[in-house]
Amino acid sequence: MSTRFIKKTVILAALEATVGVDAVPTGALNALKVFDMSITPVDAKEIKIDYVTAWLGSSETLVGAVFSKCSFSVSLSGSGDAAVAPAWAPLLLACGFSELTGLTSPARIEYLPATDALKSLSIYWYDDGVLHKMLGSFGTVELTAMVGEAPKLKFDFTGIPVPATATPNATGVLTAWKPPVPIRKLNVVDVKLGVAYAAGVLTGGTPYNTTGLTLSTGNKVDADEFLSGDEVGISDREITGSTSIKVSAAEEVALLGTVEAGTVQTMGFEIGKVTGNRIMLFAPAMRFKSHKKDEKSGKRLAGMGFKLNPVNGNDELRIVSL
Repeated sequence: MSTRFIKKTVILAALEATVGVDAVPTGALNALKVFDMSITPVDAKEIKIDYVTAWLGSSETLVGAVFSKCSFSVSLSGSGDAAVAPAWAPLLLACGFSELTGLTSPARIEYLPATDALKSLSIYWYDDGVLHKMLGSFGTVELTAMVGEAPKLKFDFTGIPVPATATPNATGVLTAWKPPVPIRKLNVVDVKLGVAYAAGVLTGGTPYNTTGLTLSTGNKVDADEFLSGDEVGISDREITGSTSIKVSAAEEVALLGTVEAGTVQTMGFEIGKVTGNRIMLFAPAMRFKSHKKDEKSGKRLAGMGFKLNPVNGNDELRIVSL
């Protein structure tokens, strides 16, 4: 019996021209550089029949609709060229985002939440000789950029499974994946409130001394069964996040006041300072919704949970690659 190894894993993902139609990703063009990976090739719904019996024990069950799920993280970094989309762009598009290209002065690509014409993925997962395929895949994503760590995007996808096959691993080409910058003072412009955004530039605002932030798109990913075919889709989203702020007593009291008042304000954050590997985040309508006591090395921090709301629709979060 041959031994198979977990590290001998290759993951490919390509955007589908038509939802659910295999995009046939290749190792040369569509390989992912991932970590924290997990896959559930068969996530079957159970149809339970509760027969009345004279004994204890489980009742008969039937297999219902079958879907596949996978999760993994990738580094949040640029492409090395401000005018070229980062390698993670197709993954983000399949989490309900749109892509704005051809932007200049400065050269950049922007990503905004979308409602219509959402993109789906074909995902191939080679597990040392076993190929699992997921078609029509949609997901949700969490962005983490915490001090002392590498920034990352964690994706969770659900798709329609294709029967597994014994297939040799593809050869993944990973040159499109650039190293991220560590989250430290040298490399970031910390969270600013009351900041303005225009054409790839954040201006003004009040800077806060934080430990970084997290964001989750909170997509509602539905896996639905129909008699003519199962499907996966995104039916809603609610973008939320959190940050911990080093504050004075007066500053903490002021932050508490914004929670109670439901104050809406803009928020910005920048990762990286070198063209080709800069990521900018901007939210036009952020509201702190919760506060908890936090600490770091015995120092008092204010843990602030927040929610991002749209202003004109599909604009609650702008991710800019410069």
